[in-house]
Amino acid sequence: MIPDVLPRTARRSRARRASRILLALTAMAALIGVDLPDAASGPPLGVTAWARPGAEADRVGALFADGLDDGHFCTAAVVRSDDRDVIATAAHCLEKTDTTVFAPGYRDGDAPYGLWKITGVFVAPEWTAGQDPDADIAFATVAPVDGGQTRRVEDLVGGFPVAAEQPSGARVTVIGYPRTMEAPLRCANGTDLLSPTQRRIGCPDLSGGTSGSPWLVDGALAGVLGGYEGGGSVPEISYSAVMGDQAVELYREAAVDG
Repeated sequence: MIPDVLPRTARRSRARRASRILLALTAMAALIGVDLPDAASGPPLGVTAWARPGAEADRVGALFADGLDDGHFCTAAVVRSDDRDVIATAAHCLEKTDTTVFAPGYRDGDAPYGLWKITGVFVAPEWTAGQDPDADIAFATVAPVDGGQTRRVEDLVGGFPVAAEQPSGARVTVIGYPRTMEAPLRCANGTDLLSPTQRRIGCPDLSGGTSGSPWLVDGALAGVLGGYEGGGSVPEISYSAVMGDQAVELYREAAVDG
């Protein structure tokens, strides 16, 4: 089963409509000479827009099952590590990794920073044993597909620090790739707790494919889209497992050399 074939995929038609609306707004803004908000100022809270290229968005990428021609199914992001080769995503996005590749900064069929194959997976035992939604945060190591790249992925795009145990009302920025779109979306909003172990955010149009999207608090990774209902059954409300001690330990296993 391809990861992220979850209730979100039943809403693909909404995602297609959202894509057309966003493209129309962008075209209209260009026509009348109005600039859309950039990543620094951003759109109003709770509004989803294109994520413009730059240091923040380029650390986020799409996961492909078998190269660019096969379509992307999840999202991941580069995080800081000793060997500069670690990405964070949802555990349910890493169920089959033999041919999965990561394309940071992917846009419109182009992978400007190359394709990176998964070389190691770090998931919690609770996910492996029973797909516990509270354990739907994972990390992986990556290497260049062609083998000729001597630099690491973090050397090219940088990496997000990891910040656990954020306040229940923390303002979160989500960046991710819906399956039906060829560029990432960005939305920021306040959050609250569905339960002590699950955080939620109200952001429209974060449909299938955005699982694994980083949840950023002040530029640091505080979770990934996933967890309860695989990340949510409707595109308007999304979830993340709270990044607690277990997730931090997984991160350390992946990120700390030796």
